[in-house]
Amino acid sequence: MITPHKPCAKCNYDNKCYRHLCISHKIIIFVRMKDKIIQALCRCPLFAEMEPFEIEMTLSGIDYRVVHYNKHDVYALAGMPCKHADIVVSGELVCRMVSLSGKQVEVSRLREGNLVAPAFIFAKDNSMIVSVETEGETEVLRMLPSTLLQLFDCDDKIRMNFIRVLSNINVFLTHKMKVLSLFTVREKVTYMLLEQAGRQGTDVIKLDKSRQEIADSFGIQKYSLLRVLAEFAKNRAIDIEGKTITILDRRKMK
Repeated sequence: MITPHKPCAKCNYDNKCYRHLCISHKIIIFVRMKDKIIQALCRCPLFAEMEPFEIEMTLSGIDYRVVHYNKHDVYALAGMPCKHADIVVSGELVCRMVSLSGKQVEVSRLREGNLVAPAFIFAKDNSMIVSVETEGETEVLRMLPSTLLQLFDCDDKIRMNFIRVLSNINVFLTHKMKVLSLFTVREKVTYMLLEQAGRQGTDVIKLDKSRQEIADSFGIQKYSLLRVLAEFAKNRAIDIEGKTITILDRRKMK
């Protein structure tokens, strides 16, 4: 593991201006970035069941680059073609659908190791149906679709993993459509709380989104979300303290 360095007398290493660094510190940054990429790809379903050294060997035979985005940068707008096969290395991307009236619905969030819009990479109509924005500083590993095809040809495991990714997306979107179109506001809030409890493995839920973001993700108004939460709290189904919600009685949430 590479330990932090003191400021370099030759190149002032701490100034983080890459083109002014000496050769040794350029190598340090390169190695750290490569380690960061491998760590992210180990979490990527495209490389599932592959050891880090296998992923590193795979990367050594393809062309790719790392692209940096600042906080709240627009990654893509709805209607733009999907021209690349990107994998999130660090940071977070937020995918939203926006209606003509301006109403937003958060579809998903992409974090370290997630493929970006895999279903659109090889689609005949590859126009994005969501707008994508960075939540904070974000880096993606970028390949051309032809490079991804090269990976499929070289490794059957990667090809099968990609098919599995597409299948999982289909299941996720089918369920999301059911929740958005068929569930009442009360059912949506109940679903959100139980889903978070299952994901976190406890009935003491730590919310990582604002009330507005939660409302957007389910296509409901913020006041409707707050009203249902207040009803649950009044009935002693839940207890609310800031961003911490404790489920007290699941039966009262139905």
